[in-house]
Amino acid sequence: MPEQPIAVAMSGGVDSSTVAALLVRQGHSIVGMTMQLWNQRRLPEISTEGGVGRCCSLDDVYDARRVAEQVGIPYYVVNFERQFEEQVVKPFVDEYLAGRTPIPCTLCNNYIKFDRFLEMADSVGARQIATGHYARVRFDQASGRYQLLRAVDDSKDQTYFLCGLTQAQLARTLFPLGEMTKPEVRELARSMDLAVASKGDSQEICFVPNGDYAAFMDAYLKDTGREAPNMRGAIVTTDGRKLGEHDGVHHFTVGQRKGLGIATGEPLYVISTDAASQRVVVGGNDDLLCARFFAKDVNWISIGGVTAPVRAQVKIRNKHAGASSTLFATEDPARVEVAFDEPQRAVTPGQGAVFYDAELVLGGGWIE
Repeated sequence: MPEQPIAVAMSGGVDSSTVAALLVRQGHSIVGMTMQLWNQRRLPEISTEGGVGRCCSLDDVYDARRVAEQVGIPYYVVNFERQFEEQVVKPFVDEYLAGRTPIPCTLCNNYIKFDRFLEMADSVGARQIATGHYARVRFDQASGRYQLLRAVDDSKDQTYFLCGLTQAQLARTLFPLGEMTKPEVRELARSMDLAVASKGDSQEICFVPNGDYAAFMDAYLKDTGREAPNMRGAIVTTDGRKLGEHDGVHHFTVGQRKGLGIATGEPLYVISTDAASQRVVVGGNDDLLCARFFAKDVNWISIGGVTAPVRAQVKIRNKHAGASSTLFATEDPARVEVAFDEPQRAVTPGQGAVFYDAELVLGGGWIE
């Protein structure tokens, strides 16, 4: 009986291209698929020349197809633009308008790159999928659970963005690069003469090409016929003194220092935003420190949940080193209280909170 193929999510970058070529070299039956997520010609007023530094561009589709031809595998482009807009772009806009700071890459992983992609894998008879993410999966016999682990290359580890993956998704997912470093991946790509071996990594969110979230939102609301709400409001200090006005809370995020539009002679940072009152509260660096917070909609991965206090390293943003903390259960098993050993700076509503035990990802949720 022929081997069931593995569907490889090919973004056109060096990582996913190396995965496809490596699995072919190992003798597996492979099908390459690229997910078309966003029309890069849309919203031309905020586009950048050539889309340099972005993922999911037309050039990326060309590169993925070229690699597929080079390694001799079937290749398809799957259009997920409608699903991507509904499940990633619209929630992104709504979260910013609500005064929170969303993570579209996590939403994309949760609802598109794994959920929808697995459905497409089924359609070509593929039991497993493989991606170029830097992470590792293993099955723990004792607990009967699939575990998510940090990548060997900590500088490229992407588990922060994968904390929403379910047991069913992890059971079918391969991360062939999890045991490799980025330089090793590039060297392997060069050894296989892949056309993208020296291609740079994507940096920007695919649908915000110039990195200006507020400009994207203004353009998107206009494009979709939604009237932007009147979001003008006051910039105030922590004790309520008005320092100025702003054009919308979506221009600000917790911890922001630049672009406040006010000058007081001392460094000021955004402490909080309130979409209901349209107030942006600013203060000093010490005002950014937070000792505890709640995380909601927690997805437990390597453990089934918490009933008693659990020690963990908690990351509150992707580049955060992680802080020693204690997780406390609440009445809702998908909601936990996080207490830091030492207060942390700029805990931001809408961002992910991911819980680690050394290399093991216990789970993750959203900061309230």
